Order: sequence, then structure tokens, then C-alpha cells
Amino acid sequence: QVQLVESGGGLVQAGGSLRLSCAASGRTFSRYPLGWFRQAPGKEREFVAAISWSGGRTYYADSVKGRFTISRDNVKNTVYLQMNSLKPEDTAVYYCAANDKRPYFNYAPSDSGEYAYWGQGTQVTVSS
Repeated sequence: QVQLVESGGGLVQAGGSLRLSCAASGRTFSRYPLGWFRQAPGKEREFVAAISWSGGRTYYADSVKGRFTISRDNVKNTVYLQMNSLKPEDTAVYYCAANDKRPYFNYAPSDSGEYAYWGQGTQVTVSS
């Protein structure tokens, strides 16, 4: 059974930092892109960041570019999201996602339809 488990969410003041982790089990995703999405109350889920299988290519939403950094450890089957300079508008449930469509293809997709597996989410709340 494939599982993606996020951790690291919490409450932080504006300007602060958090580091999210997402550990996969049940299969390895070292050959596939991984991504982060988020969903704020009353809004649709939106793309945050993605990373290619090798880590050599990353892609960010404009709203987080320069503040968030996605990385991965293929040995640990884990993806991370370092979030700095947090803003109240970053408040959301954050989900990690794993692609299983094109192994070793060097891309970092932003389309949620590219991802087959999803975590349960972790809450991030940024107070002003």
C-alpha cells in the first residue's frame, strides 16, 4: 500500500519559517517527479512547487517563488518544502503528491492531473 505522509506543519508568525517533509512508503518514487500543492479554506487546491526525479529541475508558483524551496532525498524517498518569509496568505493545508507516469523524464509538472498519489495534508497557519 502506497502512502505519502506529510509532517512539519504548524502555527507560525508572519515572516517566520517552516519545513515540511513528505515521506513515501510502499514503493519508491526516485524515478518520478514530486510536488507540493495547497488548499486554503473556500478555495481550490493550487500548485506550489515541483521537482524532477533527479532534483535538477524545479518549478514554483509565482506566489512562492524566492521564498519556498523544494528538495528531495531519493535514498529516503522523501520530499521537502522549505518555506521562508511566510505570509498570512500562505495559510492552507499543504499536500505532497507523487507522479508515476514517466520515469526518468526530466520535468517538474504543475498540473495536479500528473500526480497519482497524494498525502493526507498538513495544516500551515501563518498569523499576522
